[in-house]
Amino acid sequence: MEVNNTHEQALKTLYCKLIQQLSLIYADILLTQTLDSIATQLIEAMRLEQSHVCPTPYANHWTEQDVIVITYGDSIIDEHQPPLETLDNFLDQYLSSITGVHILPFFPYSSDDGFAVIDYSCVNEGLGDWQHIENIANKRRLMADLVINHCSSRSLWFDNFIKQKSPGKDYFYLAEPDDDLSAVVRPRTSPLLRPTETKEGIKHVWATFSHDQVDFDFRNPQVLIEFVKIIRLYLDRGVNIFRLDAVAFLWKIPGSKSINLAQTHEVVRLLRTLIEHAQQDALIITETNIPNTQNLTYFGNANEAHGIYNFSLPPLLVNTLITGSCLYLKRWLMSMPPAQNGTFYFNFIASHDGIGLRPVEGLLEQAEIDTLIDTMTSFGGKISWRATVADKDTSKESSKTAYEINIALFDALKGTTKGEDTLGFERFICAHAIMLSLEGVPGIYIHSLLGTQNDYERQTLTGQNRSINRHRWPQKALTPLLDDTSSLNHKVLSQLSKLIEIRKEQSAFHPNAIQFTLHLGLGMFGVWRQSLDRKQSIFCISNVTDQQQDLVLGEINLIITESWKDLISQVSIDEEQSVMVLAPYQTVWISN
Repeated sequence: MEVNNTHEQALKTLYCKLIQQLSLIYADILLTQTLDSIATQLIEAMRLEQSHVCPTPYANHWTEQDVIVITYGDSIIDEHQPPLETLDNFLDQYLSSITGVHILPFFPYSSDDGFAVIDYSCVNEGLGDWQHIENIANKRRLMADLVINHCSSRSLWFDNFIKQKSPGKDYFYLAEPDDDLSAVVRPRTSPLLRPTETKEGIKHVWATFSHDQVDFDFRNPQVLIEFVKIIRLYLDRGVNIFRLDAVAFLWKIPGSKSINLAQTHEVVRLLRTLIEHAQQDALIITETNIPNTQNLTYFGNANEAHGIYNFSLPPLLVNTLITGSCLYLKRWLMSMPPAQNGTFYFNFIASHDGIGLRPVEGLLEQAEIDTLIDTMTSFGGKISWRATVADKDTSKESSKTAYEINIALFDALKGTTKGEDTLGFERFICAHAIMLSLEGVPGIYIHSLLGTQNDYERQTLTGQNRSINRHRWPQKALTPLLDDTSSLNHKVLSQLSKLIEIRKEQSAFHPNAIQFTLHLGLGMFGVWRQSLDRKQSIFCISNVTDQQQDLVLGEINLIITESWKDLISQVSIDEEQSVMVLAPYQTVWISN
C-alpha cells in the first residue's frame, strides 16, 4: 500500500508539472479543463500511470566511454541482406570501439533522404524491420531522429488533411499569402507557403524546408499527443537518445521570426519531463543549426535538452586548419560556458548535412567566411543557399545567402588557403584529435571513419548538393579496402579507432570534465582537461599549421613531481626536457 501511495503521489506531482508546462505552451489558446485532459492523455500515451521513475536532477547519463557514429541505415549495402543487418554486422566487425550509433531516419519517406517521413510507426522496408533496429539497440546506445517539425506530403495525415477528415485534417499549419511573413527565418529559398487543393478549397500550408515537407501545427494539442505516442513506441524499440530534428522552427507566429519561440522551448521541456519519467537515462539532443548564442538557449536551466549540437565547431575547426590560425576557434571556445551537470555538448565535425555557416554568424568575420567558401569550392565543395528576406511579391527574387558548404570532410581538409598539398591525411586526423579532446560527447560521421571522399556521381544523380557527402558503399568494395593496410581507408579507420580507444580510457575526457583553453600562439591550439575527481590532467595540444612548431613545455606548467607522457605516441616526457617538436598537424595528449 505504501508503494502505491508513493506512486500515486509521484504521479500527482508529475501531473501538476505537466499542467504548468502546458499552460505556458497553450496560454490564451486552451481552457484549464482542456489542459487537465491533455495532461492525462500525455501520461496515458507514455504509459506513466502504470509505472514511471522519478529522474535524478542534474544526473550525467554519459561518460568518457560514449562515442557515437552517425550513419544512414544504408550507408553500407550488401545485395544479399537488409542494409540494417549489414550495418549491424559492420559495426561489430570494424567499429567495435564505438559505443553508440545514430541511425538517420529509418522510416518510409518521400524525399530529403529520410527527413520527409511518410509513416513514423514502421521501418522502411528497404532497410529492414523493427527487429533489426532492436538488434542494434541491444548492443549499443541507439540514437534516432524525431522529425518533429514536419512530415511528408504523401503521409496519411496529409492525405486526410486534403480530404478534411481525421486524423490529420487540423494537423498542419496554415497561413495566408497576405499575412506578414517578412520576418520569418528560413534555411531554404523555396516559397514558404504551399498552395494545396483540399475538399474545402485551396489552403496554404506552411512548408519551412520544401513543399514535400509540410509543417505541423502544434497549436493543436492532438499533434503533441501523437508525437508522445511515437516517442513511447521508439522507447519500446530500444531508442535511448532522441534527436529533435529542426525543432527550432516548431512554433510559428506570423509577424515574428517563427524560430526559437518561447512555446518551442517549453515543448522541449515538456518532452524531457515525459521521457525522463519513462526512462531515466533516455536523452534529448536538439538539432538547431542556428547562430551560437541562440543554440545555447536550448540547454534551458539544465531542464531542456540534455545535449545540443555544437554547430559552430565544424566551420571554426576547418577554418583553423586551412588558415593555420586558431584565433577564431580559441576565441569561441573561451566564450563557451561549461555544460552544467545534466547537460552536454554534442561535438561533431562532419555529418550527413554540410558545414553550416549560420552557426559562425558573429564568430567569423565575413572576409573569413568568404575565404572559407572559396577554399572549399576549390576543393570540389558545393554551396547551399537560404532565403534572407521573404517577399510577398512572388515576381521578385528573394535575396539569399550561403547557408552551408557541402563537401566530404576529407576533401575539405586536403589543403589550405594556399591550395591542395600532401598533408591532407595529417590535417584530417588532427581535426578529429582536437574534436575528441573537447568537453562533450563526440559524434563521428561514418564517412569520416571510412575516409570517404566527394561523391560527385551521387550528387549529379540526385541533383542535391548534400548528396556529395552521402556515399553508399557496396560492402564488397569497402571490405577489401579496410583490410588492405596500405589503403587510405584502412589508415584513416585505424588511426581514428586508436584515438577513440585512447580517449575512452581517460577520466579527464569525461564530457563534463573541467576544460580550460591554453594560450600557445595562433599556430598551436590547446586545451587542458582535468577529471571530475581531479586525479588526471591532460594537456591536448595540436600544431594547426603546415610547418614544424616548437612547444615550450614551460608554457603549460607541467608539475615536475609527476610523470608525464604523450598518450598518443606513448613517448614519456623527460624531466629535463624543455621543448617538444611537433610535426605539421601533430597532436599530443600529455597526461600524468
